[in-house]
Formats: sequence, C-alpha cells, structure tokens
Amino acid sequence: MSSTDPVPDLEAGIQYWATQPANYDGVLGGFGTGVTQISFLTEPLHFLVSILLDRVASSSISFQNYPQSHRHFGVSLPLQSETRRVRALDVGAGVGRVTSDVLLPLVSDVVLLEPVEPFINEARSRGKASESGLEINDSGYRVLWKGIADRSKSVTFIKGALQSFDPVAPGTPLDRRSRKALRDARSLIVVKENICREQSEPVTVFDEQDSSFTRSDLAFKNVFRDAGLKIIQEKIQHGLPEGLFPVKMYALREA
Repeated sequence: MSSTDPVPDLEAGIQYWATQPANYDGVLGGFGTGVTQISFLTEPLHFLVSILLDRVASSSISFQNYPQSHRHFGVSLPLQSETRRVRALDVGAGVGRVTSDVLLPLVSDVVLLEPVEPFINEARSRGKASESGLEINDSGYRVLWKGIADRSKSVTFIKGALQSFDPVAPGTPLDRRSRKALRDARSLIVVKENICREQSEPVTVFDEQDSSFTRSDLAFKNVFRDAGLKIIQEKIQHGLPEGLFPVKMYALREA
C-alpha cells in the first residue's frame, strides 16, 4: 500500500456509526430481523462450538433459557469447567448481539469493547435489564442474557476502541503485541469479517462511508501470516441475502 492510499479514520468511522439506530437493524445494515438475523447468530455459534469441543467436555443441555430462534438447531453446547472460567473479549461489540446470543452460552465472562456511544449504552441497558431479571429493557427490546441474573456469568462494558477501526492495524487483536495477552496456547482469536472478491491476488477496498477496509480472503491470510498466526479453522457464512459481501469466519492461534 502506498503513502497515497486511503487510511481508515477512527473518528470518522465512529461518527458514521453513531448516526445508525442502536439496535440489530442498525448494526447489521437493515438485516437485523428474520431468517438473516438467525443466520448471523447460529452459524458463528456452530463455528465456535466445533472449535471448543476439543478443549472442554460436551453434552446436550437444556435450551430452556436459550434464544427461541436457536433451539431447533440442536446444538450440543460445551459445558463450563468447574475449576476454570473461560473469558472472551468482544471487540466492536455493538449493542451486545454476539455477546448475548453467541458468547454467553459458551463462556463464563465477556468484556464488551465498543467505541460508538449509543451502541455501548444500549448494550449496557440490555445487560442491566438481564441482571435485574427483566425480559424487556428500557428501549423496549426483549433481553435474556444467560447467566447474568443468577450471577454465574459476568459482563463488563468498555466504551473505547483498540486504536483503529481496522482489525489488523497496529494496536488491534492481530498485532503481534496484542496477541501476547492471550492466556495460553489454546486461546483463540476469531475474526468474522466481510470479504471482497479477488482474482489471483490479494485485494483491499476502502469504504468512504464508514472509513473502513474490506479485504479479500488472500489479503486476510497474508495479514494473519505476517502477524505470526495460523488458521485452525475457516468457514464462509451461508444464508445471507444477495447483494451483500460474503462473510467469512477465521479461528486463529499463534503459529
């Protein structure tokens, strides 16, 4: 990339996203309901479960408190360790969609990091409503964050960003310095991002609307390699409407 190429601007990105509604439609570009919303949640859930099965015991459990839209998928969720809590950092957490419906059913504690104030305020409202045992938060949305009311799980809310909207810029989770914070060799970095199409070489596209990059699959893989990370699993997300960028998930560990 040359010195004249565009560079993502954190403040410009925050200003754009602050104009979007603080709900699922807002963070998903108008696709926050219906079958698309189910796909946005169930495929990442299945992806994480398949990875976690190699490090924790697995058993079918009750779906009584699990989101209704997920129950028919029959996921066999990993049980929590009785002696060691599993933690996750949700970077760019939005209104808490992934934390509530993907991470909390799988891990013990989640830290939500989100720089857009209306989004993190909405996430905090949903978490506090769940802590009080309420089903509806102040914004009128149905919430049920697993393990929060009985305090078997915890959430922490942080308004901020890792120096850049670009997930692979210095100071972000894919920077060599940041990945040193991973607890052990079994810890994971999971990247779920839009990818643009490529021919035979890596492609990076700049989006002026929210001042961000969209990378191709090869471009991401070059970044992972340069960061000293190896891909242990990768998967294209299915069930999304036509006209959208493909979405791909990568699970990474230190090489």
